[in-house]
Amino acid sequence: MKLNTTQRKRYRVSNKVKRVSKKNRFRLSISRSTKNIGAQIIDDSKNITLLSASSIEKDIKNGPKVNKIELSKIVAEKLAKKAQEKKITKIYFDRGVYKYHGRIKIFAETLRKNGMEF
Repeated sequence: MKLNTTQRKRYRVSNKVKRVSKKNRFRLSISRSTKNIGAQIIDDSKNITLLSASSIEKDIKNGPKVNKIELSKIVAEKLAKKAQEKKITKIYFDRGVYKYHGRIKIFAETLRKNGMEF
């Protein structure tokens, strides 16, 4: 099976994060498109998604119209709030194929401001 460049990059980053991950931390996987952004906190030992937040959820989508940067901040704050309710503070940040730049960087900085450690 031949993988294209995007798939190779995604596997390379995700597998490196999984290799160094410990039992007391979970992986935060992020995905973005041209209009939306979403994130999941995943337990790789059990292969389950613990939490997720996305800009296509009804309460965010029906809210006031904002630009993509503000949308990233809103989704990050919502995910951090859900994580604190489940007492998750330490995670690994899996950026996937995206550079740590722009909306991804703002997403990560907002999570840090709201008490997440990575």
